[in-house]
Amino acid sequence: MPEALLLRSASSILRTVFLNRLPPGGPECVRKLSLNLRYQQEVRANVKSSSLTDGQMLSKEPLSHALKLSTPEKVKDAQLNPPEEALWTTRADGRVRLRIDPICSQTPRTVHQMFSTTLDKYGDLSAMGFKRQGSWEHISYTQYYLLARKAAKGFLKLGLERAHSVAILAFNSPEWFFSAVGAVFGGGIITGIYTTSSPEACQYIAYDCRANIIVVDTQKQLEKILKIRKHLPHLKAVVIYREAPPMRMPSVYTMEELMELGNEVPEEALDVIIKAQKPNQCCALVYTSGTTGNPKGVMLSQDNITWTARYGSQAGDIQPAEIQQEVVVSYLPLSHIAAQIYDLWTGIQWGAQVCFAEPDALKGSLVNTLREVEPTSHMGVPRVWEKIMERIQEVAAQSGFIRRKMLLWAMSVTLEQNLTCPSSDLKPFTTRLADYLVLAKVRQALGFAKCQKNFYGAAPMTAETQHFFLGLNIRLYAGYGLSETSGPHFMSSPYNYRLYSSGKVVPGCQVKLVNEDAEGIGEICLWGRTIFMGYLNMEDKTCEAIDAEGWLHTGDTGRLDADGFLYITGRLKELIITAGGENVPPVPIEEAVKTELPIISNAMLIGDQRKFLSMLLTLKCTLDPDTFEPTDNLMEQAVEFCQRVGSKATTVSEVVGKKDEAVYQAIEEGIQRVNMNAAARPYHIQKWAILEKDFSISGGELGPTMKLKRLAVLEKY
Repeated sequence: MPEALLLRSASSILRTVFLNRLPPGGPECVRKLSLNLRYQQEVRANVKSSSLTDGQMLSKEPLSHALKLSTPEKVKDAQLNPPEEALWTTRADGRVRLRIDPICSQTPRTVHQMFSTTLDKYGDLSAMGFKRQGSWEHISYTQYYLLARKAAKGFLKLGLERAHSVAILAFNSPEWFFSAVGAVFGGGIITGIYTTSSPEACQYIAYDCRANIIVVDTQKQLEKILKIRKHLPHLKAVVIYREAPPMRMPSVYTMEELMELGNEVPEEALDVIIKAQKPNQCCALVYTSGTTGNPKGVMLSQDNITWTARYGSQAGDIQPAEIQQEVVVSYLPLSHIAAQIYDLWTGIQWGAQVCFAEPDALKGSLVNTLREVEPTSHMGVPRVWEKIMERIQEVAAQSGFIRRKMLLWAMSVTLEQNLTCPSSDLKPFTTRLADYLVLAKVRQALGFAKCQKNFYGAAPMTAETQHFFLGLNIRLYAGYGLSETSGPHFMSSPYNYRLYSSGKVVPGCQVKLVNEDAEGIGEICLWGRTIFMGYLNMEDKTCEAIDAEGWLHTGDTGRLDADGFLYITGRLKELIITAGGENVPPVPIEEAVKTELPIISNAMLIGDQRKFLSMLLTLKCTLDPDTFEPTDNLMEQAVEFCQRVGSKATTVSEVVGKKDEAVYQAIEEGIQRVNMNAAARPYHIQKWAILEKDFSISGGELGPTMKLKRLAVLEKY
């Protein structure tokens, strides 16, 4: 990101060529607009050029099958919910009783029924945008549906069995999407595997989910599967698409070969399978990151997916395409529920256009994609937002004096306004001037010029980060949920926002707090159509999570304010119980240290069954642009901290290796200030140590969504 990024003129920002948002209006008015000849020609011009469909004969015949399979009679059949079925199961081929009650009485739907409705409304709209050889190409919803059917028939030809999995070990792409939808159409279960997974981790998941087919995108991922293939008794084929296999190998197919095989399966055979599907059957497996042991396979039903895609996203103010076609950038791992529900399933529900980032998105190319695409809504885990913040701070520090002062002034007046009058649309002249002269250009340079909704979830976010983006006039809307709640169970939006909260419960869902303390903090328990079917093959773990009345015990602690906004305070399993019997929630203390000491990147409190609390610290350092690994060089913000306290250190090794006296003394004073504000003496940090390297995914300290793996850190250090 060059220095000029912050105040680049509007005329120099790249404009995307495929954003054609429909103007607001009544449904009938918009429907006529969507049939406007010029718009249709534009869409067709885009989708015809797609390299993914050039070699495919996409017959329109299956579209008639979609219409036949979504008739009212079929929807009625799909509502069958025999009373003998339990609220949970641990079998991949099991069924559950749906949580349909007066506050959540919506008609259950299968994934195919959801897609059929989308096809009828948005068939000609662009569903996916992707780059090939430097140019953007597009796939319409009609083409998307036809590709998914071909993939489904190809999987069936390769031997996909009902309630077995198609596992995908690949970066986000159109192939990921239509393979996932095709797996569900074919009666299988879609299972994502993190691209960073070791061969052993891949083996555990592929064996557990009984994967018949594994889809990979590169030779590197193919090699992992070939290495473990002999340990996977259910595996029948591997499909590779981004790179060609190094040589012809038995049972290894290209995506083109898969689609050709699909031509050998009659459309009617696929229709029989689709027609037999019920909303209370499993269609997706999301594996937990395994921060507390082996990953657990979270089984999600078709109703979990279709209900959450509709009502969870409505709570976040996601718009249907007839009002405004949402444009989103897909870059977070689709094996995680947040990205999968937001990018894949919600996209289908509302006719959004999903544009795929490059595989090196998190190594620096994401901002280029954002600038080209200009999304209308965007989601990032807290660490992604923190990295954007740190990069802006670095660029600002290297800018000229006047530019830096202008940015600081603009952010200061805007933050003050957003903190004091968060819901006011009447902005003072100085705030509007700051936005016009400075902040609008910063947002444009980041690719957020048209972004109306910015979301975060999956981990806590520091007050510092939230304040920073409020200073840029970017509100970050929190959601709260788990893999076990199909993603969002609480959502914030432009109409439901309170700083530091995780929003309000999604309408139709329920929440209760159990074992509340004097401050109203208790374990968060959830109920609703979002609640998962159970953990695959893990009855004991399922019974631990879902009580006799069907409530999901999250293991998270929190409080609800008078207006129903949720505030997360920690995790029961993370609660430190000292040798003296004191219960200490670590997160507030860790966040206080990071706020007090801007040189600190990660802080982890230790003290379970110990006489006193101690803390492991890492310093803010730059990342290698190629490997995304922490380097030895301190970030600009950390260097500034060192200079302020009288140190000349510019690297981690200079601080830690030489035990830089000025920095160590400053950190000790910061720790003492945190201790002074502690609720009681048992909450004081008695000892601390700085590690030689920051935490990372490859180092094993962070999970795939940058969540701290406390047990792994304890074991390692």
